[in-house]
Parts: sequence; structure tokens; C-alpha cells
Amino acid sequence: MASVPEIKIVRSESLGHRSEVSSPEAKLGMRVEDLWDEQKPQLSPNEKLNACFESIPVSAFPLSSDSQDIELRSDTSLAEAVETLSKLKVLSAPVVDVDAPEDASWIDRYIGIVEFPGIVVWLLHQLDPTSPRSPAVAGSNGVSHDFTADILDNGDSAVTSGNFFEVLTSSELYKNTKVRDISGTFRWAPFLALQKENSFLTMLLLLSKYKMKSIPVVDLGEAKIENIITQSGVIHMLAECAGLHWFEDWGVKTLSEVGLPTMSKDHIIKIYEDEPVLQAFKLMRRKRIGGLPVVERQTEKPVGNISLRDVHFLLTAPEIYHDYRSITTKNFLVAVREHLEKHGDTSAPILSGVIACTKNHTLKELILMLDAEKIHRMYVVDDSGNLEGLITLRDIIARLVHEPPGYFGDFFDGVMPLPQNYRV
Repeated sequence: MASVPEIKIVRSESLGHRSEVSSPEAKLGMRVEDLWDEQKPQLSPNEKLNACFESIPVSAFPLSSDSQDIELRSDTSLAEAVETLSKLKVLSAPVVDVDAPEDASWIDRYIGIVEFPGIVVWLLHQLDPTSPRSPAVAGSNGVSHDFTADILDNGDSAVTSGNFFEVLTSSELYKNTKVRDISGTFRWAPFLALQKENSFLTMLLLLSKYKMKSIPVVDLGEAKIENIITQSGVIHMLAECAGLHWFEDWGVKTLSEVGLPTMSKDHIIKIYEDEPVLQAFKLMRRKRIGGLPVVERQTEKPVGNISLRDVHFLLTAPEIYHDYRSITTKNFLVAVREHLEKHGDTSAPILSGVIACTKNHTLKELILMLDAEKIHRMYVVDDSGNLEGLITLRDIIARLVHEPPGYFGDFFDGVMPLPQNYRV
């Protein structure tokens, strides 16, 4: 059986360095370098960075894997959507309205962005005993009445039983429901898009201060999404800039010097290892966070980490929980680790366990580790290994730029079209 990994603390000597071969991200960093040297000497380093990023359009950001023709048609079934997202290893994708006219604007062409967690939450909502629609919806879409009755009678215990997702993913509800059928529910992500001429500064502020995890960049002429810029994409860009003067000047600061972590241990949202794994994903959706630590109930010691992207293991590999009486967070972590090791996938972040740093680490060290491990959060511990706080990708980007007074003006007016009956 797979063991629970120990807490791993970042060691500066284990971190790699930027390759001599210039990547697209490194070339972008060199563009910032040139602009940095042109700035007025009386400007502070932070003001220089703001000025540099304001001078670069988002069209210069390297194309991400998330934007390589990854679009879902509105008539795609939930089962097909899950298979596509899982195969391409992406958490979300824009949905194209197949009924939109050929000359439709980008706003009319897309009906939203569908997310993995949203699909799971929607499916569970149909079987929620508190929902007046649940028995009818379940019964009419291939989920047996006995199965539905079991959920109605037993609630969470039934939903977290080992065979629950095997039954659900073989149901007509899962196979026949189209992506467009669930539009207008809480599964839709805010759909704010940038135009190609918008600046890097605008993009960085949206990804940090305004808490967006990803931003589509649209080509108005083609009326389509050209790129999707993510928080992790920005962190990768920064990692590729290691060695450049502007990055080293900024990245040499320790976490304590820049006021990180902002989230103390008392405010970290966690889940115990004996709680249902669905509770973890519900917490993430309700609190709008990307992950949370799994802790032992007696010692409060973190033993693992679950992120939103791990939700796909509930739908893509439901058979791995079959032998469990219930799917607790601990059972989920063990089952997924055994599944990945069996299939030779050693790169999945869930295998990394708890990765931590101290307040004495620098921004550069933190960025290199986050990029190398492909993780979205770092736990901060003291010298004894006790949890002190949490740092997210957003926290780091927020230390890179600041919002000038009145910067956005009326930018947000009318740029976030929401589906009919949208609800959070």
C-alpha cells in the first residue's frame, strides 16, 4: 500500500537554475530587462516593474497548453468533457455555442468556461436530497431508483461509499447530459477576457489582487480565444527569468521581508483525514480556494494535500475506490497514489505530499520550487516543522506589481457577461 509522504522542506541547494537555452518565457524576461534599464533612475524598483509590465501587451505572453485548440462544444456530453479535460490534463476549457451564427462576436460565440469541479458539483446537486428535483432527475437519467433512494435515506454515507462514482459514471445522467444543459448553474467560472493589446500589468493585477486563476485573451478579429494565461503560467515565466537583473533584484528578498505569508495557521482551511473526500472539494468550492491540507485529527500534523485538479480522479478512475467502505480523504490519497504508481505516472503533484518552506526562503527559491514541483501553494513551517502559514501563487504575483490609483476606471463595466440564471 502507498505510504503517506513526509513533509518536504525546500532546500536551496536542490533547486535548479535557468537553462542557457532561451525559452519564450526567458526571452520575454529579457524584454523586461531592456525596459528596466530604460526606466528613470529616481523610480523605485516596484515602480520600475509596474512601468515595464505596463509597456508589454498580453499578446506577447507565450501560448499556453490550455489554449492549444482546447475548446468544448456545447453539445459535448459530460462524460466526453471529463475525458477530454483529463486526457489534456487541464482543469477547465471554454465552451463554444454550436448554435451561434458564424459571424458571432466572441461574447456570443462562447457561453462560459466549464470546470472539472463544477461538473462534479452539478452531478451531486442532482442527487442532493435537499433538492426537489433530485429524485426525478436521477430516475429519468439512468441512475436507479434504489440508488437514489439510498442517497435520500443515507445522505453523506451513501455519497461517500466506495462504489458511488462507479454507479454515477455508468449512468445515463452522466453519459447523456450535455455541457449546455448545465449552463446557468454554479459550475460556470467568471468569464472576463482581455484583448490582445491589454497590458501585462492589467493581467498581473487580475491574477493577483482580483483573484482570477486564469484569463482568456481574445482576438476580436477572429472572435475567438487566442490564449489562456494562468497563475501557474506566470510563475513559470518568472522561474525562466532567474539570472536576469530585474528578477534577481526582486527575487533576493526573503518571504518575511515582503510580508509573507499573509495567511496564518489559524486561518488555513483544512480537512481531517477521516472526513469524506467530497467535503474537501465542497470546501474548496465554497471558500473559493484551490487546495487544502489533509491533517491528522489528534496531532493536527499535515499528511497530504488535496487540490481542485485532483477532483478528476473521482470521475476518471472510480474503480480504484471500490474496496473502500467509504471514500475518506486518507483513502482518496492512498488510492490515487497507488493508481498513479501502478500506471507509472510519477509526475502528478498529488504524489509530492506536503511541500514546505520557511520565512527565510527567498522569493526566487519559492518560485523555482513551485515551478519545478508544478504545485499551486506552499506551506510555511518553523524550524521544528510546525505549520506557520500558507503562500499561494496569487500571493507571489501580488508582490510583483501594485495597482496605481484609478488604474482600471470603468474596465469592469459590461465585460463579464454571465449566463442566464447564473448563481454562485
